[in-house]
Amino acid sequence: MREHNYYVYILASKRNGTLYIGVTNDIKRRVAEHKQGVVEGFTKLYGIHLLVHLEWFSDIADAIRREKQLKKWRRAWKLELIERENPEWVDLATTGFKPPPLPPPLRAPASKPGSPLSRG
Repeated sequence: MREHNYYVYILASKRNGTLYIGVTNDIKRRVAEHKQGVVEGFTKLYGIHLLVHLEWFSDIADAIRREKQLKKWRRAWKLELIERENPEWVDLATTGFKPPPLPPPLRAPASKPGSPLSRG
């Protein structure tokens, strides 16, 4: 059986800038399209081309569900998600689509109450 790959991604115009959330089955092609401004629209208009967050799914329904979930999140929650896994806002397209290594934490980060990233 053929394995399928689907990706939910967040692009940014710059650190703490305008965000765009999308889903695709070919992350390299889709990011290249955003970077080259091939498709007219929101990302081209606002210069959104830095891949700052990426999630992998084997099922398209799960990927679409996650994309819709993230789009409903408050901006602060989205920023917290990006900061947790990519605190330097490295363009993941330049790292082989892998998150950069995280430095050891000085102390355990505490999520804000009510955040979907908090535990409990």
